[in-house]
Amino acid sequence: MQRIFHTPEGVRDIYSRECAQKHQLQERIRKVFQGYGYEEIETPTFEYFEVFSREVGTVPSRDLYKFFDREGNTLVLRPDFTPSVSRACATYFSPETEVITLSYTGQAYVNSSSYQGRLKETTQMGVERIGDDSPEADAELLAMTVECLLASGLREFQVSVGQVDYFKSLLREADLDEEAEEHLQELIAEKNYFGVEELVGEQKLDPKLSTALQQIPHLFGAREILDKASSLTDNPVAVRAVERLKKIYEILKIYGYEKYISFDFGMVSKIQYYTGIIFQAYTYGTGEPIVKGGRYNDLLKHFGTPAASIGLVIVIDSLLTALSRQKIETFQEEEPYVLTYTEDMLEEAVAKAQRLRKEGRRVALRKVKEGC
Repeated sequence: MQRIFHTPEGVRDIYSRECAQKHQLQERIRKVFQGYGYEEIETPTFEYFEVFSREVGTVPSRDLYKFFDREGNTLVLRPDFTPSVSRACATYFSPETEVITLSYTGQAYVNSSSYQGRLKETTQMGVERIGDDSPEADAELLAMTVECLLASGLREFQVSVGQVDYFKSLLREADLDEEAEEHLQELIAEKNYFGVEELVGEQKLDPKLSTALQQIPHLFGAREILDKASSLTDNPVAVRAVERLKKIYEILKIYGYEKYISFDFGMVSKIQYYTGIIFQAYTYGTGEPIVKGGRYNDLLKHFGTPAASIGLVIVIDSLLTALSRQKIETFQEEEPYVLTYTEDMLEEAVAKAQRLRKEGRRVALRKVKEGC
């Protein structure tokens, strides 16, 4: 019986000042979304399994919370908002004829291993821009990422930008077997330079292609890294991917946010539906990215309405942790005025409390206990 007083592992209660701070943070981020003209959407907490199946390329099946309804359908607590919003967009909107911009707030659930020490229920806020394949759309979401983090109170953070097409085009050119390809991706994600060199060196590849693959873990840094990435390959898909990043960077200079941007061609996401640009934002005080995002031009095909799209998600819990560990105090709230009364003063106390509330004050009525 004792465990009914505790939450299951991976979830937690949030109350009092922390809860109020969380709501205030969410409101600041919501204002940024609204400032860019994004309309709000709510999707169900659980959906049919097919919305998050392996074909979609979201969270692995073993990490999903699955259960059955009375009719025997397999249902899933959403681990990721993007497939849900994409399904809704394909159902209610026409992204093939107009650009759809949607924002959301809610809980996401991932049944990760207890040994990872991660929350299994997180509050997420994000946006999806659907029906827009332009570099301007990519730049807008990066700009929104910067503005949301500035609005939260952060000042020291970095948005790291990768490019899925660059790496995938080189992989297709290399034509590695499935096992070698998966191992190479793992080594690159771990920034295991020597492991990458050894594995690539064992393959019988064109020298220029071999050099390009071996250099991928080293391709991270400021704007100059884009020129190096271009010089490593003649692959037309890879070259176009770099040129697009250069254009995005120039647009971000118009916003004035280029100082927050860095590039990482070795960025590998576990989310399989990403195409093109991907990005993650980091700051001090948390090892996990506080913002994740990317382009997913093929995802809406799964729901019958092909449309180029890009989105971002802010993990509110991680952002709050970072703010706390950096001792950034942005929470502002007036303490409630406590109005005490006795039995014979009830009418007068209620009248005064209501008057103050109409003036915008926070008033807590408290009856004086007998004998006090």
